[in-house]
Parts: sequence; C-alpha cells; structure tokens
Amino acid sequence: MSRFRKVIQKFPKLFWVSNSMELFERFAWYGFYNLLAVYLTDRLGFTPEQQGAIMGTGSMLLYFLPTITGAIADKIGYKKVLVISFGMYISGFLMMSYFESYAAIFISFLYVAVAGALFKPIISGTIAKVTDDETSSVGFGIFYMMINIGGWLGPLIAGFLVDLSWNYVFALSMGVMAINYVIVFFFYNDPVIKNNNGTAGESILQAFKNIGFALSDYKYLIFLILMVGYWTAFNQLYYTFPVFLNQWADLSNFFGYEINFAKMTSFDAFFIILFQLVISTIVMRFKPINSIISGLIILSLGVGLMFSSQNGWFLLLAVFIFSIGEMASSPKYSEYVGKIAPKDKVALYMGTSFLPIAAAHQLAGILSGSVYGKIADKIFLIKVEVEKRGLSIPDLSSEYSQEQYYKRAEELLGMNRNEITQFLWETYDPTKVMYIFAGIGIFTAVLLFLYDKFLLKSKKVN
Repeated sequence: MSRFRKVIQKFPKLFWVSNSMELFERFAWYGFYNLLAVYLTDRLGFTPEQQGAIMGTGSMLLYFLPTITGAIADKIGYKKVLVISFGMYISGFLMMSYFESYAAIFISFLYVAVAGALFKPIISGTIAKVTDDETSSVGFGIFYMMINIGGWLGPLIAGFLVDLSWNYVFALSMGVMAINYVIVFFFYNDPVIKNNNGTAGESILQAFKNIGFALSDYKYLIFLILMVGYWTAFNQLYYTFPVFLNQWADLSNFFGYEINFAKMTSFDAFFIILFQLVISTIVMRFKPINSIISGLIILSLGVGLMFSSQNGWFLLLAVFIFSIGEMASSPKYSEYVGKIAPKDKVALYMGTSFLPIAAAHQLAGILSGSVYGKIADKIFLIKVEVEKRGLSIPDLSSEYSQEQYYKRAEELLGMNRNEITQFLWETYDPTKVMYIFAGIGIFTAVLLFLYDKFLLKSKKVN
C-alpha cells in the first residue's frame, strides 16, 4: 500500500487533469452513443440498414483517423487540437439534435466522429508523457478506470433523460463536453514541444508509411485481420443490442423498478468497474493470446444470450457474461500487440492495432443493418405480416413515427402492442440472429487458436 501511495503521489497535476477530461469525454460520448441506434430507428424512423451505415462508417473513421490526427497533434500541439475537438463535439451534438434527414444526420455523425478522432490519441499520449516505468502501469490502470466510469455514468443518466425528451440526451452530452472546455483552457498545460521538422502533410505521409511498414509483418497482419471478427462480435453491444432491448425485451420489473435499454447497456461498464481487477488477476498467469481466445469464447456466449430471451433478468445475466469475456480479452489485446512488436517498433504497432477495430465497426454496421433488419427487426417483421395479409402501412420517416406505425399495426392486425410482440416472437423467432453474432465470435476464436498453434508455433509470447 505504501508503494501504491508513493506512485500516486508522483503523478503531476497534468495527469489528473487529463484523466478528468477523459472521464467527461467518455461520459458525453457514451451518453449519446449507447442510445444512438434506438434514436436513429425509433425517433427518426431510419431503417436498420441506414442506422448501420451511419454508425458503422462514423465509428470506422473514429478509429482509423487517429493514425493521422495523432501526427497532426504532435505537429501543432495537443492543446490546440483539444480546443478544436471539443468545439466540434458540442456543435456536432447540437446538429444531430436538430437535423432529421438521413443525409444531414449521416454528415453530422461523421463530423462528431472526426471530433472524437482528434481527441482519442491525445489523452493517452499525455499520460504516456507524464508517467515513467514506475508509474505507467498504475497510470494507465487509472486511465482505463476513467473510461469505464464515464461509459457507465453517461448511458445511465441519459437513460433517465430519454424518458423525458431526446433533446435532453444531446443537451447532457453538450453540457458535459463544455466542462472539458473549461478544463482545457484553465488547467491543461501542453506537454508537447511542437515538431517543426517538415510540414503537416509530410507528417501524415510518414504516418501512412509507418502503417505500411508494420503491416508488412505478415504474421502481425494476419492477427489484425482475425481480430476484426472479435471486435465485430463485441460491437453488437452498441449497434444491435439496444434496438433488440427496445423492441423485444421486458424490462419492467427490476426490484420493483422499470429500466430502459440505455440503463441496461450501461451495466457492461458497471461490471467492469467492479470486477476488472479481479479478472485481470485471474488471467495474468495466462499467455495473452490464450486469454484473448478464452475471453472471446465467453464474450461470444454472452453475445448469443443477449439476443435469446425477452426476460430482463436473463438479459442482465447475459451482459454480465459478456463483460467477463471483455475483461479477460480486451486489455490483453493491447498487451499482446506490445509483446509481439519489435522492441523499437512498439509504438508503431500499437498505433496500427486500431485498424481492426475500425474495420469491425464498418462490418458491425452492415450486420446490424442488413442481417438484424431482415431477421429480427420488429418493424420489418410487422411489415412482412401485414403484407402477408394483403394490407399495408406507410414506411417510417420523420413524419410517420414508429409510434404511429405501431398504432396502425394494432388496428390492422387486431392486437394490442404486447400481443403483436408475442405473436411476432413466436411466429418469426427473432432469436435466430444470436447464432450469427455468437458464431462470428466462436469462429474467430477457433481461427486464433489455429493461428497460435501453427503460425506462431516457433514463437512463444508469454
């Protein structure tokens, strides 16, 4: 304990300032992102395909662009980039709260994603610069904790506000991000000595050359390609699960309280806050690749169970199982990349480790749209049943809401809302989608096992 206290005392003020901004940024981001799929389909009336395209493309850019934005930040300084990022965040949230057309929302979310890409490499870069060999492990542990506290509080509080108005959700994200404006102006001191060697364009070009160099390691490239499957299964927590909860689940009785989809998804981060240290202690004795594989199998089980029932308590258990898999595997991903990288190329390899996350967001958007939309989306299944009976309902739009759609369906089918839900559940079995999402994870785990056994058979990564 005395050593831990000594480490804590060594952190400079900038360390705590940076972690505070990370917490508020994650609060603002997940406060709207965990609700975004339902906002697009329920509030704006977009199809699952449109929802998947918006979230997939924007989130892909969020994870791909830091390879460029990091180089820009090193060139012009972290503080300037943070000011730009927060301004884009606030204005982007404002645009998304007012716009309703598909094109305007698509562009607005891309704009917000660029804001996130500007922010993403800076705080981790700052922490790396203000910690040393003695303090970095604890420092990044605190950083990871801040991410999950923000990821829990944002959706939890937004889950209360969404029952009042969607506008309050965006106002919450804007208000929390405005706090970061105050912090960066008055408390953040730029740790970067601006790089004046060459132009910004040359820095970006060099960043792409570095990516090409790392990907020329074919074993590493294969590993990154396989990890696309991992992150695709993982991302269904944000893309599809909220929609499934909103359409099919009974969340009406949790110790006498009713919760909604946003509060349910926030439990993933809550479980991580409670149990990450326990799980990390258990898996620390395993090779990183073995921990990734076993964690992915557990995560895949959780993903499957998340789409297998309407019972709220069962779905909460599924989220808990999912979080155990995430805790066992996700932190080990970065550790594994750091260990297989050449000693003088660790930072370069770590930068490219975001590429499969970017690709997986695009793929997750496709699955959440085309696959879920044709198998388990309630609106689509109502349309199928209505057409089967020779009837019709206008398509969803900003002028014809999901609530109007349901009311018309009740009239045409002669059932109330709950009766329609149960009829569709029993007739069309939307749980079939769980085999696809869980199957992607299990198949990826098998490929990772074969990769480790046969391709890396002469290379032990402890």
